[in-house]
Amino acid sequence: MEVMRWKGRVHRIRKCAVDLLSMEDDLIDAEEEDGWELTGSELRLKSTFLYCDLHRVISGAGEERKKALTLLADKLFYRLERLDEALKSRSISWTNVRYGDATHVLQELMAVLMPLP
Repeated sequence: MEVMRWKGRVHRIRKCAVDLLSMEDDLIDAEEEDGWELTGSELRLKSTFLYCDLHRVISGAGEERKKALTLLADKLFYRLERLDEALKSRSISWTNVRYGDATHVLQELMAVLMPLP
């Protein structure tokens, strides 16, 4: 039963990462007033799911993998927080830079999670 939970969590992490990686089009549409709020809300929602599932995956990982995942998670949530700040500022150029930073870490996380069940 625990293996199924583990696989479900990893699947949700991958799904959230893919969703966040595909947000680039939403950033362009964020020029509209409602777009900024909707994009920010979506980012915070996906970040919450990522946080909950990553916490459980890290807790159940072996010591070596736990360190790597913890470092990546810390980096990721720092970058997502900076992206949220950029969205709140409503600066397209700053948002694009912060989005690029976050996607780089998301891709690293996906690469680390690929060998997991």
